[in-house]
Amino acid sequence: MNQNLEFNIDNIKNISLQERQSREESLKLFSEEGFPNKRLEEWKFTDFKKILENNFDRIESGRIMSGETQVKQIEDFKHNFVILSNGILKSSNFNYEDKNKIKIKEYLNNNFKRSKSLNPLINLNDALFEGGYSLEVSSNYKFDKPLVVYNYFSDNLKNKIINNKNSIILADYAHLELIEINSDISKNNFIQNNYTDIEIGQNSSFKNYNVQGCKSKGFYYKFVKSSLKKKSNYENYIFSSGLKFNKIEEDVDINGEEANCKIQSALFLNLDSHQEIKTKINHLKPNCSSYQKIKNVLNKNCKSAFQGKIFVKDIAQKTDAYQLSKALILNDTSEFSAKPELEIYADDVKCSHGSTSGSISQDSIYYLMTRGINKKNAIELLTKAFLNEVISNIKSVEIKKFIEKNLDRQIYEH
Repeated sequence: MNQNLEFNIDNIKNISLQERQSREESLKLFSEEGFPNKRLEEWKFTDFKKILENNFDRIESGRIMSGETQVKQIEDFKHNFVILSNGILKSSNFNYEDKNKIKIKEYLNNNFKRSKSLNPLINLNDALFEGGYSLEVSSNYKFDKPLVVYNYFSDNLKNKIINNKNSIILADYAHLELIEINSDISKNNFIQNNYTDIEIGQNSSFKNYNVQGCKSKGFYYKFVKSSLKKKSNYENYIFSSGLKFNKIEEDVDINGEEANCKIQSALFLNLDSHQEIKTKINHLKPNCSSYQKIKNVLNKNCKSAFQGKIFVKDIAQKTDAYQLSKALILNDTSEFSAKPELEIYADDVKCSHGSTSGSISQDSIYYLMTRGINKKNAIELLTKAFLNEVISNIKSVEIKKFIEKNLDRQIYEH
């Protein structure tokens, strides 16, 4: 496949000589490894290189401009918004907020440096990224309304790869709820490779919701690097059903005492979709907590995987860390894999992990059928109840109702 990769740094505008050299070094690192396959531990459940070879004749990089951006905005509740078109910052609106407390601009790495990663997709991102956004929230500022980031993908992306970076910085005592929604009108295969950096200040709170707005033929990879300071709170909810391929990696550094991290997902997978979540929660300070609950329902010809690692440094005493993955398999053609890990160097901790998978209880189906519900509806009700355990943890009533409606559409219209 190497002869069909068209990755050209020359097309990237307005970069310094230093940045160009750094990008070339990153591209060289990627070229030595290529797209990841099962030889890498992080990809032990997926041969991504083979998947791309089976779906792409060639892959081209470069900024892809769209015409009119056709984004259908949420009407369920009032919100601020940012619109990205093929990864490029198109527009933003913060009319519900004090605009002096918020900075939004296209992502620029003015002090350009490579990530020095062993991850080939991060190296590729460092080499070719264009676009994305930088968001900064001032200290002591709490958003009045949620912020919705609309990721719009146009219909001219055949055989294209989009590489972009995002940066989110919350100063001390700031609060933000952010909903990311993918909106895709492309009928062709394309790849999005995203790197997002999140910094959460002392006593700040950041809640993030990943939502897929429609079915997509895109192949999505997202790496999220988060840093938490003292008494900060980070929650990430993943509801990205409907994608042909999606892998999300979360690497969280808990750098301040009494900080808290929660990562939860509720996915309904159907018809040849492939989704993976990989997490690493690094407990680096004492008296902190983390909570992970990953729930998947797999229908026909689907594959899902979860790799989750809890790392506890020797000084991180009084750590409380919990991790659980559960899968409900509705069809014998589907597959769920899990690899939970603990690496603990402190002795006064409370850490646990577990993983289960199986089919729906026939007794539960029979019980509902004796109450006049047909088998299909019984399975749908049990599926919704299984996934609603995650949704019930959302505090915002408006956001919870929106997520429930989106999940109902996926379950009942599949």
